[in-house]
Amino acid sequence: MAKLILTHEVTGLGAPGDIVEVKDGYARNYLVPRGLATGWSKGAAKEIEAIRAARAKRAHATVESAAAVRDSLESKRFTVAARSGAGGRLFGTVTTKDIAEAVVAAGGPQVDRRKIEAKGHIKTLGTHQVVVHLHDEVAAKVTVEVVAADA
Repeated sequence: MAKLILTHEVTGLGAPGDIVEVKDGYARNYLVPRGLATGWSKGAAKEIEAIRAARAKRAHATVESAAAVRDSLESKRFTVAARSGAGGRLFGTVTTKDIAEAVVAAGGPQVDRRKIEAKGHIKTLGTHQVVVHLHDEVAAKVTVEVVAADA
């Protein structure tokens, strides 16, 4: 078992700054090469505190403010234009960055793209549901409409 410090959010494992124990192969082949975690050491306490301070700064201050943002996000539909071929298949995928930009373009709040979670890749035109994690206890289910872009 490898002991690591998470530097990014990993679904099902933890948030930045958390100390986790995972199997050696998962750490060596996935988490560390992708920059999602670093090795644990005694001197890493300062790094953990810096990560937690940055996360607290980016997060919504209270559950109530996060709930207000959730209500505003869930009441709207956000449109993402993407190039598509025959049958409604996209050339590529709609990324979390595209979704975050669509939220801001529609007059919504600034959303961190790392807090957006889509079930699988969005590769077709139509309506899709994504989850935006606003606070540890608050998540918004956002409707994203993918439409064909004019070429």
